[in-house]
Amino acid sequence: MLSRRAKDNLVGLVFIGPQLIGMLAFVIGPMVYAIGLSLYRWDLLSPPTFVGLGNYAEMIQNETFWKVMRNTSYYTLGYMALNILTALGAALALNRIRGKVFFRTLFFMPVVTSAIAVSLIWLWMLNPQFGVVNTFLRGMGIAEPPKWFSSTAWAMPGVILMSAWWNLGYNMVILLAGLQSIPESLYEAAMLDGASRTQRFTHVTLPMLTPTLFFVVVVTFIGSFQVFDQIFIMTNGGPADATRVMVMYIYSLGFQRFDMGLAAAVAMVLFAILLVMTLVQFRLQRRWVFYG
Repeated sequence: MLSRRAKDNLVGLVFIGPQLIGMLAFVIGPMVYAIGLSLYRWDLLSPPTFVGLGNYAEMIQNETFWKVMRNTSYYTLGYMALNILTALGAALALNRIRGKVFFRTLFFMPVVTSAIAVSLIWLWMLNPQFGVVNTFLRGMGIAEPPKWFSSTAWAMPGVILMSAWWNLGYNMVILLAGLQSIPESLYEAAMLDGASRTQRFTHVTLPMLTPTLFFVVVVTFIGSFQVFDQIFIMTNGGPADATRVMVMYIYSLGFQRFDMGLAAAVAMVLFAILLVMTLVQFRLQRRWVFYG
């Protein structure tokens, strides 16, 4: 007869078994395979050739890789700043008004919309000749508005603008939930002490919202380094590789050049960056409290 503890463990394994099998088959297994593949030269046609760290050496010496790294960092910094700040502002605005459920749904609708549909709409909106954005800018007196996706200087800002708008609702909903969990008594005590609105924000809202902000920053950082869909549809990495990011570079190496080993090596670098930066953010989590 099994003991009660053994039965409980068996029941737990039955419940988590499908998840463990899926993780082994679709996450851990492919990851281990990619690590091994990064040590080989393979074009899908001829047998794999072991090259050790040769793929990593070639990657480091490739100027395209460093340009892709710069583009990805540029996108990440711009997207995180614009998305999180606007999401926080929207959450603060909705927190004190009636009908927040309606507006919350309205803001979240783009998040569940197809990336293809959103990208095509923004391609039309940012069209240099007849797009509504440039039409508005001309109406404001700007004779030469940006050419957006035809310009190496404006292509990435255009992608950042689209991505920040598309995913605004996700972070806004999370931040709004964090704001609503702050006890009202803290604001009442601050008002009794004569705290202004700015002081209540810096001394009450930000400190209490720190765990939620930490989650939003980590999730947004990981997602921004994995951007692919909108760039593939809107610019395909152009013009002149101005918007080519790491995931698109991995895609082109593996499925256009069929250099599977080099693609796996770049993927391992991407994984290492995400792992290190996430661990650093967790390490600094305790220092994320705003004292005002």
